[in-house]
Amino acid sequence: MKLFDNKVQETKYKVLREVAYQTWKGNDVFAEFNEIANNVIPKGEPPQTCCIYKDRAVVAERMRLAIGGSKKNDNIVQVIDIACDECPEAGYVVTDMCRGCLAHSCVESCKRNAIIVDEHQHAHIDKSKCVECGRCAKACQYSAIHNFQRPCERACKVNAISMGPGGEATIDYEKCINCGACVYHCPFGATVDVSSIVSVINEIKKAEDECRKDKMIAIVAPSIASQFLYASIGQVITGIKELGFADVLEVAVGAEMVAYKEGLELKEKGFLTSSCCPAFVDYIKTKHPAMVEHISHNLSPMAELAKHVKKNKPDSVIVFIGPCIAKKAEVRQERVHQYVDYAITFEELQALFDSKNIELKKLEWTDWNQASYYGRNFARTGGVAAAVEQMLKELRVDDFEYKPIVCDGIDKCKTALLKASKGVLPNNFIEGMACVGGCIGGSGNLVRYEDDMPEEMEDHLEDAATTEMLANVKKIINIS
Repeated sequence: MKLFDNKVQETKYKVLREVAYQTWKGNDVFAEFNEIANNVIPKGEPPQTCCIYKDRAVVAERMRLAIGGSKKNDNIVQVIDIACDECPEAGYVVTDMCRGCLAHSCVESCKRNAIIVDEHQHAHIDKSKCVECGRCAKACQYSAIHNFQRPCERACKVNAISMGPGGEATIDYEKCINCGACVYHCPFGATVDVSSIVSVINEIKKAEDECRKDKMIAIVAPSIASQFLYASIGQVITGIKELGFADVLEVAVGAEMVAYKEGLELKEKGFLTSSCCPAFVDYIKTKHPAMVEHISHNLSPMAELAKHVKKNKPDSVIVFIGPCIAKKAEVRQERVHQYVDYAITFEELQALFDSKNIELKKLEWTDWNQASYYGRNFARTGGVAAAVEQMLKELRVDDFEYKPIVCDGIDKCKTALLKASKGVLPNNFIEGMACVGGCIGGSGNLVRYEDDMPEEMEDHLEDAATTEMLANVKKIINIS
């Protein structure tokens, strides 16, 4: 069973693991650079780039981001310039599939006269005239004209990535929604998310020194059941406690609270977009500002649960663990940071386990059955919409016709939002998820699922404490 989707993730994990290991020991991370670099890029093995010196320079930059990044750049997703392969941003190019045909449909289709035919009847594109419209590619019957894009640029659905002055990828943070698509899709690992694992470790150590281990509380996204498949979910929860957390709570409970509040808000307003995915919310704010007033005013399930915990334990340190890089940006928001202290990904959790030599398969099972089926189902696309529908039924709201639309991936979200902004969307609730497949397709996962979920996730849904949410919510927030 594979632990990671690719070698880039594995290298990222190794750096996080080594940084965490040195932090547990109380060592200055950069003072131990040689040891860390040698464990990540061992001597004698073929270099990953041109030479081992560049490899280790990249490791140093990864270490910097692993300990929280530079104070000069407070953005979540950053580019390691020296790791970027400076992929050619060629745009539309005539390949050697060109047959030099008589028709030259590509020439006729171009309104800018950018297609030149040489003495061998082969077509070429004059980049000084080309506007990258793609008409020539559509016209070519041999499919000989191709649009070459950087993998990170192709992955970014908000056009936030472009070529910098030195050829390296550059992020426009006015457009970036921190979805992490570029982090996952860069073949060289040049785009990386800043980590908080050093701060989390230091919080755990501080709590232990003060004999206040009870302060440390982990709140975990329901998609965890799709990860760490080499062990049982109960063993994973035990492992989190072994790290130093006194309690491990299901964010699925927060999802039930959100479903309750969004159901009531939807009935009141008549039209709503979900607020569970921070990248989707940022996308609306940056690309569809006219739709901002329709965003649910509720907190996300993460923040909703943390708010409840902080109400009862105001001095607690709450760490969200999930599949989402955008959650790291959400935690920095003023209305969220008062409840959630840190956010780390499943990738970082694996590094923490291994930095303390915690073998999940050898641990005892911890019962972890706090939430309903519908709360846990938030992990996949359609889960939010289904939970709101179920909550409306449990609330006996019969005088409201619920017409949701489920959108996973920014492209689908864009289509629905455009229709809604023009008043032609027949639906009254938009469930928006930036990642295809929902949270199980998140960029911070060890392994991403965009279609079928693993059986373990299905079993986790079926093993839920209940199929009814309202009773659960009533117990938590004291509603009549």
